[in-house]
Amino acid sequence: MEHLELFFKSVFVDNMVFAYFLGMCSYLAVSKKVSTAVGLGAAVIFVLTVTVPLNWLLDTYILQEGALTWLGPQFADYDLGFLSFILFIATIATMVQLVEIVVERFSPALYNSLGIFLPLIAVNCAILGGSLFMQSREIESFSLALNYGFSSGIGWFLAILAIAAIREKIRYSNVPAPLRGLGITFIITGLMAIGFMSFGGMLTGGDEPVETEPKSAVIKEKIEKESETVETAVSEIKN
Repeated sequence: MEHLELFFKSVFVDNMVFAYFLGMCSYLAVSKKVSTAVGLGAAVIFVLTVTVPLNWLLDTYILQEGALTWLGPQFADYDLGFLSFILFIATIATMVQLVEIVVERFSPALYNSLGIFLPLIAVNCAILGGSLFMQSREIESFSLALNYGFSSGIGWFLAILAIAAIREKIRYSNVPAPLRGLGITFIITGLMAIGFMSFGGMLTGGDEPVETEPKSAVIKEKIEKESETVETAVSEIKN
């Protein structure tokens, strides 16, 4: 259940594009054709799925305070958290280089269509954001980190696939001249983000106990009790 909840929350509620607007440069530049968007989206899924759990291992066994105790008790006080950005980016750059080699080898057409944006995945803020969110949210296990990386990639993939499909259709629409290109794309992205905000209620509600009394009655009762306490204290001081 925890894995399923994390998956849906990462894809719909905490979507990298529509909730945090991360990775917008690639999202806007490579979303003119569905085929290109699918290729880049698949690459992002792979990179996030690999780098987030790898960076979880780095954070858990090297970077956190006291993480080096497995080397010996003399390393218990070491805190290498200041190296997080360097090691995370190094891991991401390695995986992106691997993806670039594979795509160039097996799909030269896709490699040429993606152009400079394929190696730029290494500095895509959505990729680094996945690892930083994993660290800040203190994800507890390797399997959850793997799930979070994969589901975050799926969310980014759905976002770029949706906008690419819409942009292919509106190419034949009568869009006002001042809004053609990025103008209408930003408007559609904002509307889609508002739509994705509605998923925020999927994982909330139902768990909180139902209040038996109105909040105003509870507050009034607390005020009366505090007033009685103050009056008692004042009377004791006078006596």
